[in-house]
Amino acid sequence: MELPIRDDLKGQSPYGAPQLNTPVRLNTNENPYPPSDELASEIGEEVTRLAHTLNRYPDRDAVALRTALAQYASRATGVDLTVDKVWAANGSNEVLQQLLLAFGGPGRSAMGFTPSYSMHPILAKGTFTEFIEVPRDENFDVDRDAALAAIDERQPNIIFITTPNNPTGNSTPLEVIRDIVAHAPGIVIVDEAYAEFSSAPSAAVLIGEFPSKLVVSRTMSKAFDFAGGRLGYFLAHPAFIEAVLLVRLPYHLSTLTQAAARVALTHAEETLGNVDKLVKDRNLVAAKLTELGYRVIDSDSNFLMISHPRATWQAFLDEDVLIRDNGIPGFLRVTIGTSEENSRFLAAAAKVVDHA
Repeated sequence: MELPIRDDLKGQSPYGAPQLNTPVRLNTNENPYPPSDELASEIGEEVTRLAHTLNRYPDRDAVALRTALAQYASRATGVDLTVDKVWAANGSNEVLQQLLLAFGGPGRSAMGFTPSYSMHPILAKGTFTEFIEVPRDENFDVDRDAALAAIDERQPNIIFITTPNNPTGNSTPLEVIRDIVAHAPGIVIVDEAYAEFSSAPSAAVLIGEFPSKLVVSRTMSKAFDFAGGRLGYFLAHPAFIEAVLLVRLPYHLSTLTQAAARVALTHAEETLGNVDKLVKDRNLVAAKLTELGYRVIDSDSNFLMISHPRATWQAFLDEDVLIRDNGIPGFLRVTIGTSEENSRFLAAAAKVVDHA
C-alpha cells in the first residue's frame, strides 16, 4: 500500500540491526551483564511505590533525576555540574533529536565525520536539516586540517563529533575537539555514548571555555546495563536546556523511567565494575584477533572494528555468531560480550581465517 509519505523519506531504510536467533549475539553494543538482583529489586520496589501515582503526570522537568545525573556526571568528568546544566530524555537519540529541532531545520546544516553513528544523518533528515559528510582519514581519525577546511567552506550550524566513535571505536583527542569548537560558526555536539569505556578526558571540560557552543551528549544505555531503560542526557550551559524546552514534548520522561534511572544511578560504582571487566576483555580479544591476522582498529569502547580478507558477516553467522556489518567495505564490528561469548567469537574468528 502506497501512503502519501514525504518525498524525501521515500525509499529510505529505518535504523536498526538485524536480530536473529543465534546462540551468540554481539551486534548491538549492549552491555552483556544484566542489572544485579539488588538493583532489580530496588527498581521493582520503587515502581511499586509509584504505581499508585500513575494517574498524575510525571515531573515534566525531571528535576530529581537531573540532580542525580549532575552528581554522577560531575564525578565522571571532573567538571562541576549542577542540575541547570543537565538535560535528560528517552535515550541519547531523543536528546540529539531535540537539539536538532532547536538548532537545525530548513535552511540549516549539520556536519559529521564519517563513518560515524548512523542515526546522526537520519535525525538530520527527520528535522529537515542538511547533513554534510566529511570523511575520516585511513585510520578513521578526524583529520583536523580537513575538518577545519570543511567548516570554513560549508559553515555548518551543527557539528557532530562522536568519541569514542561508533562504529570504529577510536577517540578524538581533546585538542582536536577544542580546535573544531573554536572554529565552528554554530554549535558542536560531542556524542560520548561510550565515554565510560575510555580513559580519555570528557569534552565536558571545555564547556566553561565554550559555553555558547558546546553540548556533550551521554547515555545510560551502555555502561549502566540500562539499554532497555532508555535514558540519555546532555551536559551544557543552562541556555541549551532553555532552548530544548521549546521543542520537547510535554511530560516526555515517564514517572517510571525517571524512577528506574534514579535507582540505577545509586548503583553506579557497582555497575561500572562491569565496565572495567569489559575494557580488560576488549583488550584481550583485540590482542587475540591481532594474533589471528585481523586488523583491529584501536578502541576505547565496548566493541571492536575488525578486518580480514576472509572475514564476512555470513561466515561468522555460519558459526552461530551474530556480529554487525555497518556497510564499511572490508570491516565488521563485534561487541564485547561475556567471557563465554568472547571465547565462542574467537573460536569462530579462528575458523573463519583457517577455513574460508
